[in-house]
Formats: sequence, structure tokens, C-alpha cells
Amino acid sequence: MVKGEWLPQGDGEFVASSRVRSCVSRMLSRVLRHHFPIPHSPFTFHHSPFTIHLSLLLFSVQLLANSIEFTEADALVALAAASNLVERCTPRDAGTMRGRLAANWILDRVSRTGADASLDKFRAPTPDGERTFANVMVEFPGTKTNAAWIVVMSHFDTMPGIGEGFQGANDGASTSGLLIALASALRRAGRQPESIALVWTDGEECRKAYGPDDGFQGSRRLAETFRARQRQVKAAICIDMLGDKNLNITLPANTTPVLKDIALAAAKRIGVGKKIAYKDDIVVKDDHSAFLDLGYPSIDLIDFDFGSAPGLNDWWHTPNDTLDKISAESLLVSGRLVAEILNVLQQ
Repeated sequence: MVKGEWLPQGDGEFVASSRVRSCVSRMLSRVLRHHFPIPHSPFTFHHSPFTIHLSLLLFSVQLLANSIEFTEADALVALAAASNLVERCTPRDAGTMRGRLAANWILDRVSRTGADASLDKFRAPTPDGERTFANVMVEFPGTKTNAAWIVVMSHFDTMPGIGEGFQGANDGASTSGLLIALASALRRAGRQPESIALVWTDGEECRKAYGPDDGFQGSRRLAETFRARQRQVKAAICIDMLGDKNLNITLPANTTPVLKDIALAAAKRIGVGKKIAYKDDIVVKDDHSAFLDLGYPSIDLIDFDFGSAPGLNDWWHTPNDTLDKISAESLLVSGRLVAEILNVLQQ
């Protein structure tokens, strides 16, 4: 990109976990359906007002029962996946054999969740000539007729030329692991009203300097594919560098305002409002930019305070970006936030 401990509930509020909400809603649904069986559609208005209201309540309960929950166990899965990606596939430079190894490793790991993952190989120009890239994608079709798409993406490649010891643990691996865990969470939740695509993008990092043929090859390919297929995109969500132990998530100025509001409200609702801030003086060129450029609503969730002291970003693109700098606790906060944003976007 260019110039993110398990916490108690914060912001002065007590907030029920999504696990509790989901469990309660399922129990309530069973009780209501047992005692008040309804033979017709919730929207068949020849029922009595009581029956209509009860039916609408059941409809709402069902939506709650299918809410997406990102758990402590998911955070541990995310951390393990990030660690394995680093240890088995790094360096993961785009357009190289190691980059292709990383893509295939992610494909295999996501497929183990039971999700139907696919590899999109393509060629694109770079400053060093045309190279082969590969995005990994898993799609969860929605239940609504003409369901819109919500795209959640993380790049998995590493910045070339950093030097010995560079792992890209936070920058690339952490959120790639988070997406793997999110695939499991979506499988548990069941089909959502809107369609969801999880995408691990290749070629986010530049080789020399960001430009039309250097960097963001994977996200450009992805956005152009959605446009070519005439898919309606409700939101494109880029997640980047969100495993930082000292997590401080930034929403940059180049974010669609309604999505910014949804993200901030979602963070407050789950008790992590102090972990995220909108900064109207910062513009971040990241994978969401390809969707913004085509007119799609887009947001970037990024920790751009990844450094040795508050406010510094001096570990970014250096050999200091190592696995000891990321944590399951931060991945839990980030995963819960992304899950809550997805839940709101289903409404």
C-alpha cells in the first residue's frame, strides 16, 4: 500500500457477544415456532395483526440466527495460518515461483475449510516485463434474488528487495490468515442475503514505484472482472496490516462515506471503538482503490501505525515486520469488526 489481548467491552457499554446473540436467537426461534406455528408466508396479510407481527419477528430472528461470528478460536486459526504462510512460502514476491507457491498454499488451506476456492491466473505487465499473477477467490452466493456482492480482500504478496529476514508477517500474512479464518466463519453462519467474495490478491506491492504497470495488479484484475460480469458491488473491503499487537485501525480519507460510518458504528457496537479512527488528512493507495476507480463503494481497514513507538510506521517494509509483532488478540478484534460490518451490510 502507499501513503490496520482479548479486550473487555469498551466505550462504557456492555455488549452481548455475537455467540450469545446467535445462541439466544436460535433458542427463541425454536420456542416461537413450536408454540406459534404459522402455515403461510410472513407477508400474507390475511392473517391477524398478531400473526403478522409474530411472523415478522420470526423473520428477524432468522436473520439474527445467521449472523456471522468471528470467535477466539477463529483468531487462533488466523494466527496459525499467517505463521504457516510466512514459514512455508516467504518470500512471496508477486510474479515469482515463490509467489505462485503462496497462492497454491492459500488455495489448499481455504479448500480445507470446505469452501469452494478457485485460482485466477493471469498475465499483466510490470517494469520487468509481463509476469504471471494469481488471485485466490472463494464465493458465497447470497439468498436474495439479484443479490449484490460484498468483496473482502487481502493481498498475500511481499514487497521485493527488503532484505534478509523480511517476513511480511503483518503486511500481507496477517490478513491473509484472517481471511482463511473468516471463510470458516462464513461456512458456519450459512448463506447470507447478499453474496460475499473473499479474495487473496496478488501483486499489491510494487517492484520499483507504484504506477499503471507496477503494483495492484491483482485488485485491478478483480475489479475489472466484476465489472465485466456486470456484478453489483455493495461494498469492497480491503483489510491490511491488521495483526499488529498494538492495533490502531485507520480509515483513510479515500473511503466511501457510508462505509466509513458503518465501520465506525460497528466498532462501537462490539466495544472496540477506541481501536479505530477516521483520518481525513490521510489518503492510502491500497487494493480498495481499484474498486473506487470504477465507482464501487469501497473502504480500507489498515493499521498504518506499525512501528517501534506510537505514531510511527517504521516497521513497515523492513526486516522488522516479523511474526513476533502480530497477535491472536489483534486478529480477534479485526475479525470481529469485519464480521460485524458484514452483518450490517446484510440488513
